[in-house]
Amino acid sequence: MRLLIQRVSRAKVTVEGETVGEIGPGLLIFLGVGEGDTEETCLEMAEKASKLRIFEDEAEKMNLDVTSVTGSVLVISQFTLYADTRRGNRPSFTGATKPEIAKKLYEKFVQNMRALIGETRVSEGVFGAMMDVELINDGPVTIWIDSC
Repeated sequence: MRLLIQRVSRAKVTVEGETVGEIGPGLLIFLGVGEGDTEETCLEMAEKASKLRIFEDEAEKMNLDVTSVTGSVLVISQFTLYADTRRGNRPSFTGATKPEIAKKLYEKFVQNMRALIGETRVSEGVFGAMMDVELINDGPVTIWIDSC
C-alpha cells in the first residue's frame, strides 16, 4: 500500500461537478493498493497516518498528529501511485492490485480511519471515478509512505 499524504488547510473532491468530499485543516491522503496488500495492511497504514506527527505545536515543531489538532482526513483512491516508468515513458501499473480487491481494501482503510479519528472527520472520494481534487497544501508538507 502506498500513501501520499499532504497536510492541507483545506481540500475538496468533486465528481461530475458535484462535491463528494470536503475537509478543512487536516490530511489529504492519496491511497494506492498494491499486490499483496491485506486488511491488516489497511489497519497498519491507517494507524500510521492517523499518528503521523506533522502538525506544529506551540513551539512550531512538527510534533502533533491529526487528532491532536482536531483535523479531518480526505481519502482519495489513486492506483497511479504504482506507476512504473523504468521501461520507457508510458507508465505501467502492474504493481497495483485488481480494482475489485483494491476497492474492498480502500473501503477498509477508510473504515479504519473513521474508527481511529472519528466517523464525521473522514471524507472520501469515489473509488474508480474521474475526480477533480482541489487542495491548499499547508507548509507545504507532503509525505510518502510505503507499507513494505
